[in-house]
Amino acid sequence: MAFLRGINVGGHKKVPMKELRELFLKLELNNVQTYIQSGNVVFQSEEKNIEILKLKIQENIISCFGFDVPVLIKTYAELKAINNECPFSKEKKESSYFMLLYTEPNQDLIEKLVEINSQDEEFYITKNCIYFYSNVGYGRAKYNNNFFEKKLKVTVTARNYKTLLKLLSLCKDLI
Repeated sequence: MAFLRGINVGGHKKVPMKELRELFLKLELNNVQTYIQSGNVVFQSEEKNIEILKLKIQENIISCFGFDVPVLIKTYAELKAINNECPFSKEKKESSYFMLLYTEPNQDLIEKLVEINSQDEEFYITKNCIYFYSNVGYGRAKYNNNFFEKKLKVTVTARNYKTLLKLLSLCKDLI
């Protein structure tokens, strides 16, 4: 599964899903499916080296669409573990966001963030995900994707719980 950061947001970096699927097929990836317009691509690949696969996808996006897009690749098992390790109660988990980290954040930066507290928002940071819950809704949240990127100095892409479940379902169908 590939997560593309920042496409089709506010009219920027427009990537039609049909063209994105065709690009992945051109790369000889199999069973390619996109889910919604926010850069979720489920696929199968014979390539076992994630870095090589990621670079191939990034380079082809640049040549096809003319802009660079951060690409994060997760296996079904990795995505399932991220879902299962969510520290929130079932009720909060169903309204939470999973902010997937492209690289592991520095522990000192995590410790500084943990000291920050908000009455309306909760977050829990692991090496590959920020679990985020806001009782005022994500759109009105003080702590968002950009906030965590700046504070942790890592690239982050967020998906809500329902999207994560759907992606897990699509991936499971390929096993």
